[in-house]
Amino acid sequence: MRPNSQALKHGSSHDTEREFGGALGALCIPVSLPLTVLFLIGVSRSPEASVFQWPPPLPSTDQLWDPLALVLLLGWIALHALLYVMPLGKVSEGLVLRDGTRLKYPINGFHGLCVSCVLLLLLLVLGAPLGSLFELLVPLAACAIAASFLFSVYLYTRSFWVPSHALALGGNTGNPLYDFFIGRELNPRIGNFDLKYFCELRPGLIGWMVINLGMLMKEVELRGSPSLAMMLVNSFQLLYVADALWNEEAVLTTMDIVHDGFGFMLVFGDLAWVPFTYGLQASFLVVHPQALSPLGAATIIALNGKRIGYYIFRKSNSQKNQFRRDPTHSSVARLETIATATGKRLLVSGWWGIVRHPNYLGDLLMALAWSLPCGFSHLLPYFYVVYFTVLLIHREARDERQCRAKYGLAWDSYCRRVPYRIFPYVY
Repeated sequence: MRPNSQALKHGSSHDTEREFGGALGALCIPVSLPLTVLFLIGVSRSPEASVFQWPPPLPSTDQLWDPLALVLLLGWIALHALLYVMPLGKVSEGLVLRDGTRLKYPINGFHGLCVSCVLLLLLLVLGAPLGSLFELLVPLAACAIAASFLFSVYLYTRSFWVPSHALALGGNTGNPLYDFFIGRELNPRIGNFDLKYFCELRPGLIGWMVINLGMLMKEVELRGSPSLAMMLVNSFQLLYVADALWNEEAVLTTMDIVHDGFGFMLVFGDLAWVPFTYGLQASFLVVHPQALSPLGAATIIALNGKRIGYYIFRKSNSQKNQFRRDPTHSSVARLETIATATGKRLLVSGWWGIVRHPNYLGDLLMALAWSLPCGFSHLLPYFYVVYFTVLLIHREARDERQCRAKYGLAWDSYCRRVPYRIFPYVY
């Protein structure tokens, strides 16, 4: 086979706005982020746990490799690939593509989570040393990083054999570095197996939960029982994972699926960044135990739970997803909207009449609740809060540009009605 000539021609002619610093960012980010992952794991396990210590606690070369880590990683991905193709759950259609078609997706991620929980429970009953994941964190991360690069090379190479309408507009610039990073193909599939959709919510996200459990079991080995702080971190983050998979269908309307190509940015984020940096609080608590009072725990639970963070996050996301799929549904039909030239309407009441991204606000409040059980003596447990704030502000700016280009005057009208982007009366 030879690359599709139309795809090559199309790729060289696109003049699109480049994200993440363009070619320079595409060169620096794939180098800096893997080093950041290894650095953060090293800091979380060091006695000082200082992100400013010098030299930085990067692992030695011999610490990066353990054959067991590779077996576990490949076995874990294979398990979830098998669960993905099992005839469980319903099948849902994505949004309309540029060629007028809709792809079909299995909505069975929550089944995969349940099967994973049963298998983990069985391993615990059989006495499997899940606490060993603490010692395997570095080689597991190294294997995930290597797999991300290899997988991204495959995705970039195969994108030259697909028709032009299958390419992502933003990742089809003709610059090899940038297109490799941002992703050329929008929905790469092997048969009916959607590679981007599979990676988005399954091996990495559920793997994060497994790593957290391993940190909890390591704490049990060291101290005889898990601390209240560790149990809160595990519970909060398990709730987050379970919620994402229970509402898996909502991901079909997100920027990642609808707009972004599948390249190194998403591959690395799904397989390496999420499982090994989102759970830093748990690995931190193994080496740096924290005492937590019942009152402090209750306050943190309220911040994370149904009263504040999670409630805002879930209600606003559900409202948006329902409106996109069926604006006549009873739960959203009475909400005030603004008509656009595209024929679609913008929500201007409900959660989306308070700030433009109430789901981001709820996400950030939950992120803060994940870090508070780790106390205030170290900055490291708050890395996720800081990173996620920067990420969501950047993502909101991307949303802003796309919506302004798509909806024009209607978007300007919406912004006048809803002036605050994420934080009411602040930003």
